[in-house]
Amino acid sequence: MDELTDRQRTILEFVAKRINAGQPPTLAEIAEAFGIRHACGVTKHLKALAAKGHLELTPGMARGMRLLAPVGLPVIGRVSAGQPILAEAHVERHVRVDTTWFRPHADYLLRVKGASMRDAGILDGDLIAVHRTPEARNGQIVVARIDDEVTIKRLQRSGRRVELLPENPAFAPIEVDPKTSFAIEGLYVGLLRGVA
Repeated sequence: MDELTDRQRTILEFVAKRINAGQPPTLAEIAEAFGIRHACGVTKHLKALAAKGHLELTPGMARGMRLLAPVGLPVIGRVSAGQPILAEAHVERHVRVDTTWFRPHADYLLRVKGASMRDAGILDGDLIAVHRTPEARNGQIVVARIDDEVTIKRLQRSGRRVELLPENPAFAPIEVDPKTSFAIEGLYVGLLRGVA
């Protein structure tokens, strides 16, 4: 695949974000987002992306575009209360990364805040790769939601009791109260360090 110009990359990221949210953008929406005056300018960029193997265009359809190659993994910022992690509002940007590095595959990246998982090699500021799934086994590192907060901890279940264990003795385990809303959002499958 040919390299993209900065402009092509930002347009592709915009298109990918809209497709991942459920619907490709129209030419007019792309033009408005990037301050392009004419639809033919947008068409020129989209045709270049298609020629470079990133998009498939369907002529005559207002939203006739489909991603052919991954743009990268979305980086999730602060997660708003009650909203799904992958809500469009939480996606800060996409990071180009070979998703085959992770097993199982990664669906998104989440920026780590704090040092509670330090002894597992997960440091403040790291981007962790997360495989989206509601299932996990004892001992796995998970991204969990407790009420409206999202945390990264090691899962420990015993009967009905659920604990989320830190990997730093300065932090206490979190015992999940059965009355709270609890969900496993995904599994930790790797990390990226030094990515701004």
